[in-house]
Amino acid sequence: MIMKEVVSFLNKSGVQYIATIGLDGKPKVRPFQFMFEEDEKLWFCTSNRKEIYKELQINPFVELCASGEKMSWLRLSGKVVFSDSLAMKERVFEVSPLVKGIYKIPANPAFEVLYLDEVRHQ
Repeated sequence: MIMKEVVSFLNKSGVQYIATIGLDGKPKVRPFQFMFEEDEKLWFCTSNRKEIYKELQINPFVELCASGEKMSWLRLSGKVVFSDSLAMKERVFEVSPLVKGIYKIPANPAFEVLYLDEVRHQ
């Protein structure tokens, strides 16, 4: 599957589910939302006050699953890389009124942006 198809699928699915290894060593799955693709990177965001942020500091490897029409699905795995890019934070605010409403300003110290590196399609 090429990146353009992956991005289209993620945009259509609306909500994706990300699996991490919890601080207790057990798997955790939670809803996540794809923000955009830039330079072949799939961008997401979270708060550094959430448990998932702490989990990803210890083990940055994740799997992401999304479902689509007619029981179609997509599963990706990769390594999470956090970025302090204000430009990427501003871009998230442009595409997500929800995120903008939560964090108010891109420079909010709790607001984190991240992308998947070493992406593999399962």
